[in-house]
Amino acid sequence: MRPSTSLGAAVVVFTALLAALAATARSAEAARKPDLLLAARQFYNAGEFDRAIDAATQAAANPAFASSAHLVLGRSRLERYRKTTAASDLADARTDLRAVDPRVLDMRERLELQIGLSVVLFFEDHYGAAAELLEPLVETSSTLAPEAHERALDWWATALDRQTQAMDPGDRGAVYERVIDRMEQELRRDNTSPAAGYWLAAAARGAGDLDRAWAAASAAWVRASLTPSRTTALRADLDRLVLQGIIPERASRPPTRDRRQAIASLTADWEAFKSAWSQ
Repeated sequence: MRPSTSLGAAVVVFTALLAALAATARSAEAARKPDLLLAARQFYNAGEFDRAIDAATQAAANPAFASSAHLVLGRSRLERYRKTTAASDLADARTDLRAVDPRVLDMRERLELQIGLSVVLFFEDHYGAAAELLEPLVETSSTLAPEAHERALDWWATALDRQTQAMDPGDRGAVYERVIDRMEQELRRDNTSPAAGYWLAAAARGAGDLDRAWAAASAAWVRASLTPSRTTALRADLDRLVLQGIIPERASRPPTRDRRQAIASLTADWEAFKSAWSQ
């Protein structure tokens, strides 16, 4: 039989037990952090950015997962900024992404980090820098989920398009040819790509090839039915491109004498085409 312990010894034993329990609790908390990080990513993928930020903020409290958590925080705040245009979201996103240590990220996360940094540059109107950062990532992003690749492709083309607005008109064609080449390559790889379908038409218009722009927009309208989750959004973008860009520019080409009549005729043709190919 063990001898009874003194009060002092019992206190020591009890204190040691509490310390052990506390250590166990900290270990359990650490084990739960990946669940918080996983939850943050799931919220991000579901478009629930406020909840993603809450979960990632908790995960960031553990140094072992801080960089991955800050990556989710930064990307979530960027997505929220797209909706709210709140300057604090953009500033916080930049801070979060710069707090990430790329050495502790896996390959997928490093790619996500670079995409996030390029989006910050885009929102800060550094379009050329954003496009340069994104261009080598477009091909690599195909290893991610299809939605991630589509976003990277769309951001890259949009950045180049914005960059051309500050260029002399005569210099813009070469930039749009880069976009055309990439989108043709993308459509050979995946002919249902909404981003490639739209930007082939938009870049052809930017390069001054209005006949191809019309044909590419029409083809993209038909192909849109092959991606039901994106059909409505893609067709809305194509409709704006054709009605606000391609048609007015085609109507202004010689030998057109009555621009308003030409616009009315082309618009009627477009509406008839949409009616025939809409579900």
